[in-house]
Amino acid sequence: MLDVSFLSALAGGLIVFFSPCVLPIVPFYLSYMAGASISQISADGTLAPGLRRRAFLASVMFSFGIITVFVLLGAAAYGLSQVFRSAQTEFRAVAALIVFVMGLHFLGVLRIGFLNRVFQMQAGETKGMSIPGAYVVGFAFAAGWTPCVGGVLTAVIFTASTEATALKGLMLLLVFGLAMTAPFMIASLFIGPFLKFAARFRRYLPLVEKAMGALLIVFAVLIATDSVNYIAQWMLKTFPVFQNI
Repeated sequence: MLDVSFLSALAGGLIVFFSPCVLPIVPFYLSYMAGASISQISADGTLAPGLRRRAFLASVMFSFGIITVFVLLGAAAYGLSQVFRSAQTEFRAVAALIVFVMGLHFLGVLRIGFLNRVFQMQAGETKGMSIPGAYVVGFAFAAGWTPCVGGVLTAVIFTASTEATALKGLMLLLVFGLAMTAPFMIASLFIGPFLKFAARFRRYLPLVEKAMGALLIVFAVLIATDSVNYIAQWMLKTFPVFQNI
């Protein structure tokens, strides 16, 4: 049977990857991990087999670094929710407020300066990084925050903190992290086609940002009214096919 919370985490991770504050910096990270400049990759869209292998292995470790932070945050949120179980109403209200404010930020109604912070490395470094170093960079990238990751991640973490067991909550963050980083790992295998796709998709980034803002506001309302489970039940009744997934 469909677990809507896991489906939401999967969708949230994919949306974050294709958001305005992640997708545009992916080519730079790919080139850095491959040890080749963007101009060199863009020339013919191909890489030597050794560089392609290096880029893929580095992207895997980079992704593991990001996922590690997400899982640790999920564990911390679940632990806090259990300690302050009597304050679930207040906990829900704070989470809803955070998600709502971030939704306004994406819609352009309210601009918050620190939410525009994006973790970056020094430009011009194209010698590549060690495979273990890629894990550290991924860890720092996730810890450094971006508005896109922060908004959707807050919603996912809150959902994870209210799960029946700690394992299910951690699995929820794992699904989110994998959904966000899997496209990055795939892109490392097809750098040339991905760069062409990213260039074409760039025109749609403002629309993605607005759509994310609207979805965050909707989710904030669901959190505040404790209606997430009702939405799941409605989806199962309206679309019976989900019961077989």
